[in-house]
Amino acid sequence: MQELFIKLIQSKIPENHSIADMISDALDINYDAAYRRITGKTKITLEEAVLLSKKFDISLNKLYEVGNDNSIIAGLSPRPKDVEGLELWFKASLNNIEPITKIKNAELIWSGKDITLFRILTDSLLTRYKMYVWLKDFDVEMAKSKITFDKWVTQIPNSLLESAFSLSEVYNHINITELWSANTVNGTLQQVLYYFEAGLVSVEAALKICEDIHQIIFRIEQQTIDQSLNKTGNNKFFKLYNCDLHTLTNSVFVYTPKQKVFFTPFTVLSYIKIENQLTCDVMYEFLKKQMSNSKLLATSGEKDRSLFFKILHDKINFIEQKIRLENKTHYFSL
Repeated sequence: MQELFIKLIQSKIPENHSIADMISDALDINYDAAYRRITGKTKITLEEAVLLSKKFDISLNKLYEVGNDNSIIAGLSPRPKDVEGLELWFKASLNNIEPITKIKNAELIWSGKDITLFRILTDSLLTRYKMYVWLKDFDVEMAKSKITFDKWVTQIPNSLLESAFSLSEVYNHINITELWSANTVNGTLQQVLYYFEAGLVSVEAALKICEDIHQIIFRIEQQTIDQSLNKTGNNKFFKLYNCDLHTLTNSVFVYTPKQKVFFTPFTVLSYIKIENQLTCDVMYEFLKKQMSNSKLLATSGEKDRSLFFKILHDKINFIEQKIRLENKTHYFSL
């Protein structure tokens, strides 16, 4: 990287000037010290890199992106591996989102392949079940164990729940736009059915989790009509689009008047953070295009809105019936 930096500096210097003299002057060091930095024998410090970038009008971001418009820098979220890691993940996510609440006209856009995270992290059995599913995915010891959800749920640390609830609460203070499709509930419903059929979730718990999903849908329908997440008078809007053209991705896009950033899924709960503004602009334009091809359910008419939510409830009802039928079949086969 230092070699590339020197080449970029060289490209900014007229042919009749010495790069060693120019660097020596910019850093206020002697000729030999400058030459050692040019040859790589001495590492250029971050402070020196900043001084040189200003002197020769070189973007450090451009340097880190290897001088290629098709390369960008991305940040990785903490990768939870166990209960403690999951709690740290909730806290890190809160640290990413909370500052947005203090920015006027900031907006969060969710591309909902699955039910929005902040809707799941409430004081419900569904919340606890999603934690169980996540830990089954990334905790090696949990994956090997045969512990049932009904037993595990009695062991959840209060600190884990509190961190999840805090993350969920902060979204009430942000302008929210969500893109859903009729398939947005599919993933969560499939997880309920999978672990029920595996004998790791009781019929009572599975049906209660389905009821929690019903309640989410009832709540979001009312919020869609109100165009607000709550009625506390905080003037934060809520918009829900029915998107049936493009596949949704669970990406989270944050727009502020001064900056854009988005988070895209990497593995289970892990995400990549993109702050490169050219890339963010492309993503923002894509999301706006999706919205233009979708129905804003607050204004599309009562028929369209009611039909959309009926489809979601029907999917939940189907899984409930399947659970009851399989439980009944199993009972009579004993």
